Amino acid sequence: MRILLIGAGGVGDAIAKIAARRDFFELLVVSDYDPTRAQRTIDWIVATHGSEVAARFVAARVDASDPESVAALAREHGATHVMNAVEPKFVPTVFAGALAAGADYLDMAMSLSEPHPERPYEETGVKLGDDQFEQAPDWETAGRLALVGMGVEPGLSDVFARYASDHLFSSIDELGTRDGANLVVRDEAGNEIFAPSFSIWTTIEECLNPPVVWTKDGGWVTTAPFSEPETFVFPEGIGPVECVNVEHEEVLLMPRWLDARRVTFKYGLGDEFIGVLKTLHTLHLDSVAPLRVRSANGPVEVAPRDVVAAALPDPATIGPRMTGKTCAGVWVTGTGQDSAPREVYLYHVADNEWTMREYESQCVVWQTALNPVIALELLATGAWSGVGVLGPEAFDAQPFLELMARPESEGGYGQAWGLEERTAS
Repeated sequence: MRILLIGAGGVGDAIAKIAARRDFFELLVVSDYDPTRAQRTIDWIVATHGSEVAARFVAARVDASDPESVAALAREHGATHVMNAVEPKFVPTVFAGALAAGADYLDMAMSLSEPHPERPYEETGVKLGDDQFEQAPDWETAGRLALVGMGVEPGLSDVFARYASDHLFSSIDELGTRDGANLVVRDEAGNEIFAPSFSIWTTIEECLNPPVVWTKDGGWVTTAPFSEPETFVFPEGIGPVECVNVEHEEVLLMPRWLDARRVTFKYGLGDEFIGVLKTLHTLHLDSVAPLRVRSANGPVEVAPRDVVAAALPDPATIGPRMTGKTCAGVWVTGTGQDSAPREVYLYHVADNEWTMREYESQCVVWQTALNPVIALELLATGAWSGVGVLGPEAFDAQPFLELMARPESEGGYGQAWGLEERTAS
């Protein structure tokens, strides 16, 4: 396997660092618009693992907005797989570049949505991933695989959902992805500050778009942002967190392969974060449409959302000032295989102290990066295979979760996952 990694930001950097401990690939090209970021990642691998391990890594420059730039770089290095680790606004171009190069493709976030023009909080318009699924025949004809939504959420959450469907339930009432954390970021003086642990560009997109809910009777419908608040108790000391509806790929992926009466995604944002997002929206600072702005060097055009992203700390750099844990998982209700009511939460927790010590990556980006590396290894060994545009639910969850939990000393990733039985309603 020869991998072209597009993007050396927080998640891309973590993907390369995790992969450095594995031997399933021949070459990993770390590419970025700024090649110094890619080289910085490889320098860390040299310092941590030595030049022999780092010999399988190459730094390169790529323009993710140009399909031909992606395709040319993939061809140059004989890439068999293109791993997309840039903002979801670049999904169409990286997706096209991978297919043009005859490579398989993975991403962690899907093509963007467009709200319904007249009824945005009731009906869907263009849904997340619609553009990619419409191109499925092209991938099938080419005999190539596009594995979409293979991060943590979406990604691991979808693997958990498939496992629950196959092994824990005879019928499912709800597949409810629930994400929460107790993370705190402090400045040099020890004061808690507002510093999102993931890309603010992506967070704005997810949280201010109309959330989607799926029901077996009504299909996909939308609601208002931050709707249906509920308190969800997260494990391993995180505790109760208020979660609200947020637009996310799981709701668009799970119903395509899994049988459930309802599919939801709720995110533990907190009052402060919701307040900031509402203010950005009120001031139109969430817009991606460029505005003409006067500067000392004359007028320039800049998107307000890009300004917000530039003004906040880079999520890849806040790890040393962050404490706490993040939890990703799926809450499943329904009828167990013994015909009795059942309610479980399948989850994975990442502790920032551990991820910083082991990888110098903050826990949110590291947890996201873990899962595509596991998926790539399963594809390399043939444990997973497929053609077309497929989500994680299309694959057997058992080999993924087994490899994930197996100790590193025995060839696994050493990441235990939890299954918490809860009182059935």
